[in-house]
Amino acid sequence: MSPAIVFIVFVICLFGAIPISSSITIASILPGFENAKLFSLTNLIRGMVEGVDSFTLLAIPMFILSGILMARGGVSKKLFEVFSFFLGKVPGGMPCAVIVTCLFYGAISGSAPATVAAVGSMTIPVLVNLGYKKDFSVATVAVAGSLGVIIPPSIPMVLYGMANQEASVGDMFTAGIVPGFLIAGCLMLYAVFYCVKFGEDKEKINQEVGALHKRGFIKIFWGSFPAILSPVIILGSIYGGIASPTEAATISVFYALIVAMFIYRTLKPKDLWPIFVETVRTYGPLLFILSSASAFAKVLALLKVPAIVNDFFTSTFSSSFVIILVVNIFLLFVGMVMDGGPAILLLTPILWPIMKNCGMNPIHFGINMVVNLAIGFVTPPIGINLFVASRLVDMPVMTIAKNALPYIILFLIALVLIVAIPQISLCLL
Repeated sequence: MSPAIVFIVFVICLFGAIPISSSITIASILPGFENAKLFSLTNLIRGMVEGVDSFTLLAIPMFILSGILMARGGVSKKLFEVFSFFLGKVPGGMPCAVIVTCLFYGAISGSAPATVAAVGSMTIPVLVNLGYKKDFSVATVAVAGSLGVIIPPSIPMVLYGMANQEASVGDMFTAGIVPGFLIAGCLMLYAVFYCVKFGEDKEKINQEVGALHKRGFIKIFWGSFPAILSPVIILGSIYGGIASPTEAATISVFYALIVAMFIYRTLKPKDLWPIFVETVRTYGPLLFILSSASAFAKVLALLKVPAIVNDFFTSTFSSSFVIILVVNIFLLFVGMVMDGGPAILLLTPILWPIMKNCGMNPIHFGINMVVNLAIGFVTPPIGINLFVASRLVDMPVMTIAKNALPYIILFLIALVLIVAIPQISLCLL
């Protein structure tokens, strides 16, 4: 069967509002009608089971559970307080504090939507009360939330490590640190520019920051120290060779429990069951997507799709630069219409051979892929961050997207730098 027919059916299913896991499964079954022996239902089911039978994959539900525990435990508030203490009185300091909070909270949750929900629910009302426009405040959180999948630990990076055997999850985590800070710096530049151009209510800001200063540095820092220590423990255990990413994810769950229940005392034993239920509800649909995407990747390999796509690129474009440019534009488009997780699992086996022929490092390509798809979190029509932020403040998605455009442009500039300068991603390896 022609691979084009398989992809057409897949796209039709998506636009027909069929869940993505079901769409992938339908497309995977289709070649079996032509060759029942090669594309048997037994092989398909085996491929689905093998796709989720992975020790590395266990890191994802653990990071999800850790992020939810930290969110319910009020960690985002503690982080915002300490960054507001230091940045609050400089021009654009409060929006910058929100961006840095998203950066550090992303190092706890590994998820962009979770970062938007946890940080946005607490910081958006604060920014509005301080006199910042509501649409600017919401857009700031929505875009900065994408840092949650770039700064390690990152769930998409775990998936890329599964899809590309030449890239380890630990190396991906290391490579994401500098790009994450670069993107955060670019977002902060616009926040400062906006505040300088349109002004700030210095009286309200000084009152808010002054209240923090009255509490004293020691009290503010000591209150936020367990939250700041969380990513240090997670990443330090990985980089120090103490634990694998999966083991570090499990450590993060126990640490989150200790912080929320015994240090901050914001959670009680009775609160844990709803958190476990929320974790299962979050991870359950993702698990079905992962299993179906793994089976679909095997079907594409049997259809020789990676070889076909590779031949097309090499015969159409003579320059490696052009190929890399086209692939990145394609990934930006994919991020607009598909969630990052399934996109990574489906496209990595197809695109990596092409990038490898262009001489690209597997870790560098993985970071490029994650950053491209992270931009998709804040671009319509999918734009998950936009929908999460919209539900927080009851604001139309397109209004948020319009105000997020300057941030997105700077995000794209950072992407160009990351693609063009491999050492931005590889300097810590």
